[in-house]
Formats: sequence, C-alpha cells, structure tokens
Amino acid sequence: MRTRRRHPQSGTDGETAGPPRPPVDPIAIVGMACRFPGASDLEALWRLLRDGVDAITEVPANRWDVDAFYDPDPSAPGKMYTRWGGFLDRVDEFDARFFKISPREADDMDPQQRLLLEVTWEAIEHAGLPPAQLASGAGGVFIGIGSTDYLQRGVLSRAAISPFTAIGNAHSIAANRLSYILDLRGPSLAVDTACSSSLVAVHLACQSLRRRECDVALAGGVNMILSPDTTIAFSRARMMAKDGRCKSFDAAADGYVRAEGCGIAVLKRLADALRDGDHVIAVVRGSAVNHDGRTSGMTAPNGLAQQAVMRAALEDAGVSPSDGAYGEAHGTGTALGDPIEVEAICAVLGAGDPHACSCLLGSVKANVGHLEVASGIAGLIKVALCLQHDAIPAQLHFKQLNPKISLASSRLSIATELRSWPRNRRRRIAGLNSFGFGGTNAHVVLEEAPQAVPAASEPERPRHLLCLSAKSEAALKRLAERYRRRIAEQPSLRLADVCYSAATGRAHFSYRLAMAANSLPQLQESLDCFVEGRKAVGLVTRRTPQKGRPKIAFLFTGQGAQRTGMGRVLYETQPTFRAALNRCAQLLRPHLTTPLIQVLYPAQGDPSPIDDTQYTQTALFALEYSLAEMLAAWGVRPGAVLGHSVGEFVAACVAGVFSLEDGLSLVAARARLMQALPRTGAMAAVRASEQKVAAAL
Repeated sequence: MRTRRRHPQSGTDGETAGPPRPPVDPIAIVGMACRFPGASDLEALWRLLRDGVDAITEVPANRWDVDAFYDPDPSAPGKMYTRWGGFLDRVDEFDARFFKISPREADDMDPQQRLLLEVTWEAIEHAGLPPAQLASGAGGVFIGIGSTDYLQRGVLSRAAISPFTAIGNAHSIAANRLSYILDLRGPSLAVDTACSSSLVAVHLACQSLRRRECDVALAGGVNMILSPDTTIAFSRARMMAKDGRCKSFDAAADGYVRAEGCGIAVLKRLADALRDGDHVIAVVRGSAVNHDGRTSGMTAPNGLAQQAVMRAALEDAGVSPSDGAYGEAHGTGTALGDPIEVEAICAVLGAGDPHACSCLLGSVKANVGHLEVASGIAGLIKVALCLQHDAIPAQLHFKQLNPKISLASSRLSIATELRSWPRNRRRRIAGLNSFGFGGTNAHVVLEEAPQAVPAASEPERPRHLLCLSAKSEAALKRLAERYRRRIAEQPSLRLADVCYSAATGRAHFSYRLAMAANSLPQLQESLDCFVEGRKAVGLVTRRTPQKGRPKIAFLFTGQGAQRTGMGRVLYETQPTFRAALNRCAQLLRPHLTTPLIQVLYPAQGDPSPIDDTQYTQTALFALEYSLAEMLAAWGVRPGAVLGHSVGEFVAACVAGVFSLEDGLSLVAARARLMQALPRTGAMAAVRASEQKVAAAL
C-alpha cells in the first residue's frame, strides 16, 4: 500500500506527527448544475467565463428601491453605499406542481428551497441518474445555506404565520426536503460556516462517501438576496466595493459585491462511477477544513491557518504542492483579505523554482460576484469546467497587481488572458479555497477525470430514437427547444450518446415525444418540426396514463415468417440480442448439422437451409427469444404472451414454463420429427411425439 509522509506539525526537529495515513478514495463529480448571475446553466456559465463577461447589475426594483437606500457616505445610518449586486431573474417563479407541492405551501417556501429543488433536479439529470434509480437508496444531501431574508421580508405580522412557515424557512428543511422528495436515505444536513459553507458541504459529502454512509451525494449551496438589511450591515462594516465589482488581486481592490445563486454537484466514489459507466467531469482528490482560531478580530483572516488547511488537503489528496497548475482563490477583492490569502498560497503552492511549471490564480467572484454561502460551489464548478474545456479564463477586472501582493519569487501568476490547459503527461491538478468570515476555512484539491478507455468498436445502429417527456405540453416543448439549442451549439455530439442519455438518464412523465433519426442533422430537423408545430416522419407524441404501466402483450409467430438474414442488423448492433442468440446457437450445437448463426447469416453467396423445417423452427425460436430478451433489457416486459405453432414454445419459455435449454431441445426434436414425417397426418404424429419428448425432458 502506498503511504505518504506527513508534514511536520510543530517544533523544529522535523519529526512526523503520528503514522502516515493511507490514501483516501478519490471522489468523482458525475453531474453539476447551477443558476448564477448571467448564467442559467453550465454552458452559459462557461461562455460567461470564457468571454470575460461581467454579470453584475444594479439592484432590481423587485428587491428594494435602490434610490431609497443608497447613500455614498459609508457611515450613513440605515443606508448602503453600493447600488450593485449579482442577481437572478424570475426568482418568484416556481413550478410547484412538478414537485407535488401545493401553491399555498409554495408561497411560504423560502425561494432558496425552491431554487435548490430545481437546480438539484437538473444536476441529477446532468449526471444521468433518474430519480427512481436513487429512490430508497443511500443518497446523501449536504447543503450550504445561511440567508434568512425571505422570513424577515415575508412574515410582517404574526397573523401572516401559516402551518408552512416553519418548514418553508428552516435551513434544515432545505436539505431535508431534497431527501424527502427524492426518497434518499443517507445523511441530510444544512451547513452554515458563512462564505465557506458550500465547500465545507462538499468536504462533508466526500467524507460521508468514503465512510460508506452514502453511495451518491448531492453537495452545494444556495444564497438569495431579498432584503436590504445585510447589505446595509456590510456597508457599515466597509466590506462592499463602491463600484460594485470584485477586483480580486488588483491594486484598486476595495471590497466585494454581494451575489446570489445556487450550485449543486453530484458525487460518487470514483471506483463506483467508473464501474457504473458514469461520465466523470472531474475528481476530488482530497479536502480539508479548519478554523483561524483567535486572531486580531473575529473576522480577521489567519494566513497560517490558511496555509495549514491547504497543506492538509494536499496531504489528504496525496499530491505535492508543486503538482498544482491552477488555484481558484477565495479572492473577494478586499484590501485585507487578498494579500493574506495570496501570501498563504505562495507559501504552499508557489514554493519552488519560479521558472518551473507555473501555477495560475483566479477567482470566479470577479464575473458573478461573491455568492457568500454558495461561493465555494461556484468556484468548484468553475474549476471543473476549466478541466472539461481544457482552458483557464482570464481574470476579469485585473489591471495592476495589488502592491501588498508579491509574486516575484514564486511560480504563481494571475491569469490575464484565456489560457489553454490541455491534457498532457502531467496530470492536471487545481486547488480551491473558500474562507468564512467567521474563520472556517476549506480547501479542495481537484484533478482531471481519468482518460476514458475507448470502448470496443461496435457497428453503429442505422437509426436512433430520442425519447423526451415532461409534465405538461408546454414543458415538453421547452425541453425540446433546449435539446435543439444544445445540438446546434455542440455539433460534435454523438447521436447515440444524446439518445441514450435522454432515454436512461431522465425521469419519464406523461407528455411524451419520440423521434427516430439516423444523424444529428435529421434529429435537429425533427426537433425543429416539433417546436414549430409541424409534422415530421418518425415523430410521435402521446400522453400516457398518470399511474401504472401500459399493458403489453407479446405475440410470437410460427413457421412461414422465416427469411435468410432476419435480425442481422440487430445481431451486429445490439449486444443483448447478440448474446442471447449466441447462447441459443451454443445450446443448439448438438441438434443442428449447420450452426445456427451460419443458417441465419450465411457468407455472401453461400446457400442457407433456413427453409428446411428442422432449421426453420429452431431459428424462429432463437430469434424470437432473443428479441424478447433485448426488449426486456430495454425495460419492455409483457404482461401476457401468446404464440402460434412454434411461437407457442417461445411464449411458454418467456413465461417461465420451462427453461431455454429445455425449450430448444423440445423445438429441435419437434423440428426433426416434422422434417421426417410426410405432410399427411404429420401434425397428429408430431403432437404425440412432442408429448414423449416433453416427458423425457
């Protein structure tokens, strides 16, 4: 087993403190979702970062009257000296019916809870994990949340308190409601360590996964700005930037700008994710949490504690400080905080030859603002996207290095332009800081996802089926529009991947759409037709019953339906069908002179005895049985089975009347008898012989 040397803790003798710890299980990020200022999803967030977009705006009128509260004098009582913030659109909108929540209860729910429900649902869809697959399982929920704006704003009098007020605004319920709606049985908890809350939540989720308390974890945070009170308080503390911009690391840094949003990451143990065939976005190699202890003031940062948490996370990850190529800093843009943090980063990540492998620094706060309790998950999602897109965005609002920050003797530099960050022989590793203003520090070490091993080459299906569903006709049209836009923006997508993920990675609802296509352009055309209300070949819409599965019956045909080459495309492209047919061929070897596969799919120019009765019946049985196995693997199972002639035997086998081995033996014997007997009176003789063969089996 690999071991690692611990860092000296105290004293000057260089002794290690305690025995070396074994390496921890790496944790895979298999899904993400976000709603951040200027970015309603992951694709929009990456465009915003890549293009250097500033998402900060003036305070919207639906939050508060900015003119009534604004005063450029920081000491003005009851006022704020900033007019800016990072805000989400339409936070008053919520599809309560989708989550089976009554409109009355939804009114009393903190919008933070509503937003968490929506973003979490999007995250598990992004992970390709249908909610039904998670239900009743060991799923954990770890949510950073701290704001009480909605309760302060909404309950103006005791008469306004309803039966839903308590659970609608309790922070514990923000996490517990997710577990309840998704029927998750693992740990479920809310975390409040101020600005480090959501990254502490990620740390706790990783620890829970490693302890096997849960098998899937939802970790993240949410923040909403619905009341002016906290902004007034922070203005009185001189924490806000006058121009409403987080100028991280810059000489002009004078504070930060408040922002709101939500981010969720879906986590699994890496070994489990690889086993399950999940798409791994990035890997959490290690993490650590600590506290500043006593400093010069409750909110004053402690550089030595920041160094300690970074070293602890690196040790947990089993990586060297020099391995890091990118550092996502807390980087609020405060005059006190930035120099202390960068000095700590220099001491841990920046040591070594300044001309060796460089390490870039950045902070997402410059683009979207400081999301406070949700800022850590915003940084994590940014780093994961950098790894996914092989690039590091330029640091917005950075013009001149803060004179209190020195990078001259380190390998650190600020990302001043969009930099390529491709895979190479050296694994790509990044560190991520998140510090609470009460002193709780968190650091996470992220690594690129393992290189995907190319799957064995399989012939491509000639056509694919895209299946989409929603809870209303309007929602289905919006979903189709999102797919249409995604395909247009990402022409490198594989048709097979898009259709497979839609069919197996989402919940299925009553309003359904299915369309067959042999290429992405054809799929795009069918989506265009549906969204625009036009008909298209291969496009079907239907509303299914709300409850229960549709009743399905299988009818298996008898002799006369055979032909050479039947099922060839399925045999070449469908692993389940091929495996079932190969198994039948193996079991039939003692009974057939010519192997079954050669009978069905002879080489070009070779004759086939497919029309000889002894081959016809065994071939039909094997083909029909294999079709049933393939459909069962797709989730299509019959409630009743019927058959004609040899199809009766397939129906009986599928129904479990006898085994596949016995069924094939019976049909092979039946076929030999029918082949040998004259047509006149043949069936009577065959029936008698069938009874003898069946008795022998």
